[in-house]
Amino acid sequence: MATRREQTSHESSERILKAAAELFAEKGYRQTTFADVAERSGISRGSIPWHFGSKEGLLLAVLERSVSLIGAGLTEPDEPEEPAAGFDRLVAGAQALLEMPTTKLFVTLLVEALEPGSPIHGRYVEIHDTLRGHCRRWLEQLPLPPGLSADALAVTISGAGIGIHQQWLLAPDRIDPEAAMAALRRMVAAVVLPVGE
Repeated sequence: MATRREQTSHESSERILKAAAELFAEKGYRQTTFADVAERSGISRGSIPWHFGSKEGLLLAVLERSVSLIGAGLTEPDEPEEPAAGFDRLVAGAQALLEMPTTKLFVTLLVEALEPGSPIHGRYVEIHDTLRGHCRRWLEQLPLPPGLSADALAVTISGAGIGIHQQWLLAPDRIDPEAAMAALRRMVAAVVLPVGE
């Protein structure tokens, strides 16, 4: 059983991580300072490096926490079901992922991940692998037409979903993400579902 001191330390870490995730999503990693995180979290500035070592350590911890939250939100296909029902569950899962607060963080930090020598590049590769793998496992339950692999379609669907969300973040007054996701659903359904489904 955790001591009161350990519990307090854990609670402080969680408050710092939550505040940093919000700020990184709003302002970007480079523009966020320890002072910003301290003000948002209500934890003293000096405590942040004590918990995470450095700003880079804080960034990596924020990504680890966000990946865990995404993993907890993913549901895996159980037993084979009717193609239309399986497809609807896949689309609902994709929509739920796009609505998670962590999605904005991943879009905002993408530029950081693409920088040469970025400490988060590998984590981004893993995040995308996780999303594609989840999508692929659902697609493998569907009767895909000859010549269309679940791998290729998973890349296409996850890429389209991320792109829709990115456009909406850039211009929320010009993009209707629900309408765009509905269009994506209809396009993919026309390819993967049998006629009449």
